[in-house]
Amino acid sequence: MRIVVLAGGIGGARFLRGLKRAVPDAEVTVIGNTGDDIHLFGLKVCPDLDTVMYTLGGGINEEQGWGRTDETFHLKEELAAYGVGPEWFGLGDRDFATHIVRTQMLGAGYPLSAVTEALCDRWKPGVRLIPMTDDRVETHVAVTLPDAAGEGERKAIHFQEYWVRLRASVPAEAVVPVGAEHAKPAPGVLEAIGEADVILFPPSNPVVSVGTILAVPGIREAIADAGVPVVGLSPIVGDAPVRGMADKVLAAVGVESSAAAVAEHYGSGLLDGWLVDTVDAGCVERVEAAGIRCRAVPLMMTDVDAVARMAGEALTLAEEVRAV
Repeated sequence: MRIVVLAGGIGGARFLRGLKRAVPDAEVTVIGNTGDDIHLFGLKVCPDLDTVMYTLGGGINEEQGWGRTDETFHLKEELAAYGVGPEWFGLGDRDFATHIVRTQMLGAGYPLSAVTEALCDRWKPGVRLIPMTDDRVETHVAVTLPDAAGEGERKAIHFQEYWVRLRASVPAEAVVPVGAEHAKPAPGVLEAIGEADVILFPPSNPVVSVGTILAVPGIREAIADAGVPVVGLSPIVGDAPVRGMADKVLAAVGVESSAAAVAEHYGSGLLDGWLVDTVDAGCVERVEAAGIRCRAVPLMMTDVDAVARMAGEALTLAEEVRAV
């Protein structure tokens, strides 16, 4: 079985670990979000790609869901002593090594897709991990912040600043994947979609993770035309995100924070099947009225076995769609 998964960071990575448990012999290609990428300390940082790589490679900080296990922060402390920031973004010493290697390879002329493949040679995640594009795309968020006079100033800030520094404490007024409209899918992305038996949207953020991947011209169209089941799992349970701040960015694009609304946001032209949590069973009829086959199953990722069952339910729903 050839499975393509569009993945953001923590939610996508943990879903992939369960998917591998559910179908260990499947050929899994992961199209990773690079809209969260940021340049810090002169280095190219790819948080979502690294979270997938570390999680599946056994190097993730399990408690945080991001960053390296057994991490130290001596380098960050030394940079702070020199007055070099930003101090709000936590990079550990082991993590710095990944970003140094990536930046050196990019500087030598290798595209991000080739660099990611080289980094995965060390971690052996058991999936093929491809960035959505080799081109620079960065998600920015429009917000209104108090200025020196105490009045509101509307400005665009990098998504990492919105989420990590501000903790989404102010409303997101717009979300823009800067550069996406001119980007091209990375080598292998469209080919993987065209050869897939099933395409899965894990419970990742539908706006700044999966949505950013779909913003790269050609990817949404390739998925819609693939002719195979496309099944997603809701990141919203009981009208609230399981983790993170999907509700904040959904509001910015005019979508209510509910499992049904997210399915409608993707649309029946893209999505064939949708899994919601059992607490949202009441919205199944609404989703199916939108032309999307829907089932209510447990969607809380409490451990790897629970996630494996979720992945199994997604593949079962895909088979239902295929049989129609």
